Amino acid sequence: MKVAIVNDIVMAAEVLKRLVLSVPGYEVPWLAYDGEEAVKKCQANKPDLILMDLMMPGMNGAEATKQIMALCPCAILIVTASVSGNISKVFEAMGNGALDVTAMPVLGNDIGGESTKKLLDKIEMMQRLIGKAPPPPPLSPPHPAVAISDTTPPLVVIGASTGGPLALSTILSRLPDSFPAAVTVVQHVDGPFVENLVGWLGEQCSLPVKIAREGAIPRAGVVLIAGTNQHMVLTKHLQIHYTMHPSTLTYRPSVDVFFDSVARHWPQKGVGVLLTGMGKDGAQGLRSLKDLGWPTIVQDEESCVVFGMPKAAIDSGAATAVVPLEAIAQELLRVVCPESIHSGRVLS
Repeated sequence: MKVAIVNDIVMAAEVLKRLVLSVPGYEVPWLAYDGEEAVKKCQANKPDLILMDLMMPGMNGAEATKQIMALCPCAILIVTASVSGNISKVFEAMGNGALDVTAMPVLGNDIGGESTKKLLDKIEMMQRLIGKAPPPPPLSPPHPAVAISDTTPPLVVIGASTGGPLALSTILSRLPDSFPAAVTVVQHVDGPFVENLVGWLGEQCSLPVKIAREGAIPRAGVVLIAGTNQHMVLTKHLQIHYTMHPSTLTYRPSVDVFFDSVARHWPQKGVGVLLTGMGKDGAQGLRSLKDLGWPTIVQDEESCVVFGMPKAAIDSGAATAVVPLEAIAQELLRVVCPESIHSGRVLS
C-alpha cells in the first residue's frame, strides 16, 4: 500500500515515514510539507492513503483535503498533534472527505510505544476499509426480546462516518428540546476525540448531547454518542454496553453491531438513520431494523460527502426513505411526531 505523508515539521514527517516503512508491504511515494504541495503531488502520483497534518502554514489540512477530494480523491487520515482549540478544523476536514482522525505519535521516548501502535492500527484499519482485506463474517439474525414499557420512549438510531460530524450537526440542531424520542449515535471517530465531538455538537443543539457511558439507558430528549473504540451495544435490559467482539470488523465502534443489538432488544419500533460514509457499515444492521417494521432513513447521494454506506443500504433494500440531509430532521419529526410535515422520497 502506498502511504503519502503531509506534515510541515520535517522531523515529524521523517518519523511518520520511518513508521510506515517499518510495516512490510507499505511504501511512501512522497512527502509534502504544506497543503498546496500535497495537492500537487497527489495529482501527479495518487497514493492509496494520505496521512494529513491539520494545522500548517498556508493551506491547512482541512482545505488540502477538500481540494484533493475534488481533484484526485483518495483515502485521507488526519494525523495531528493540534486537536485542542482546533476541533472545528478536525470536523471540517472530515466534512471535506477525510475518513478519520488520530493523534500524532509522541516524538521522543514513546516511538515504538503505545501511541505508535495506535497509529499503525489505524493505518491497518484504513487498509481494510479501502478493500485490501477479506470481508467480515455476517452478523447473526436479530430477534426482539423485551416487553414494551409505558416509560420506554421511541428510539432514533443514527450511524455515520466520513462527513458525519457536520451531517449530525445539521440534523440535531434542527430537533427541538421537546423531541420525544431518545437518540443514539455511532460515529466513526477515534475514542479520544469523542469528548470534543460531544462538546462541539452540544454547542449547536437544544437537545443535551452526552457520551454514552457504560450502563446508560437511552432517554427521551437526550442524544447519546458512542464513546470508545469498542463496539457499543444495547443489552436486553436496554442499557449501553461496550465490547471488543466481534474483533474482525473494520470499524470499532461498528454501526452494524449497534443496530443489530437494537433490533434484538428495543421493545418497540423506532427510526433507523444511516448517513454519509465510506464502506458498507450499517447496511446490514439497518436492514435488520427494516425487517422488524422500523422506518429507515438514508441520506441521499447529492448531500453525502461519501455515498458508500448509504448506497450499500439502498442496494441491500434496507432503506424505506432516501432523504436530503437538510430534510432528515423534518422527516424524523414527521415519523416521531405525526403532526410534522413529510419530506423526502419514499421507496417502494
